[in-house]
Amino acid sequence: MCDSIPVTTPRAGSGDPARTIALLWRHALPTPSPRRGPRQGLDVDLLVERAVALADADGLEAVTMRKVASVAGTAPMTLYTYVPGRAELIDLMLDHLYARMPRADVAGLPWRERVRTVADENRELLETHPWAASVSTTRPTLGPGATAKYDHELAALDGLGLDDVTMDAALDWVLAFVQGWARSAAAAAATRQDTAMDEEQWWATAGPLLERAMDPAAYPLASRVGTASGQAQGGAWDPGRAFEFGRERVLDGLTPLIKRG
Repeated sequence: MCDSIPVTTPRAGSGDPARTIALLWRHALPTPSPRRGPRQGLDVDLLVERAVALADADGLEAVTMRKVASVAGTAPMTLYTYVPGRAELIDLMLDHLYARMPRADVAGLPWRERVRTVADENRELLETHPWAASVSTTRPTLGPGATAKYDHELAALDGLGLDDVTMDAALDWVLAFVQGWARSAAAAAATRQDTAMDEEQWWATAGPLLERAMDPAAYPLASRVGTASGQAQGGAWDPGRAFEFGRERVLDGLTPLIKRG
């Protein structure tokens, strides 16, 4: 059964809702009266910044409560007085990125240019912070950063005759493409690092070996198309070409929907 399959993908929205939302909206909620005693040297903002820096350097798997406490210069048990657990911390980290990502003013531009900009902004975010693409956001982060991002991105689809539910689904489709691409791009980058060779170097080594092992007549399409594609992009896969091709096909797919709207 599906329920028996373990889920190891990091997920947003998997922490305690009450505590998570209180932390996400901490700057908008009333500030409690300060406690008596020594002045605290840490705050949630600093811990989130340390966690993001750790993920940027070593990947999300490196972000444990113990490790974040270490880089923040405090004891693990002290960290829990600020953030209840890793699940809530991941939501805070994502919202931190969303609040700070650039948002271009695309008012008045054609709808394809507006949606293209949304895709490009998310690509830049996930290229800068590849670990963020690994987090499932089917249950969204409900913080001010995510809310501002959502509002900004919906504006690219507003006024096109789409109902609200369709607008949400169309935006989700665009963002799902970017996230899927970003995961592939991150995997490709990791492969280059682990093998100490880029795509052209790998193909220069593997290509001649494949030619000796494979009869092109037995695989005519694979041989012809694979050769043409490899020569055009210097390897089996080029992230830039893949993104631009896929982004434009997503826009093409939205075109008849918007025309009907």
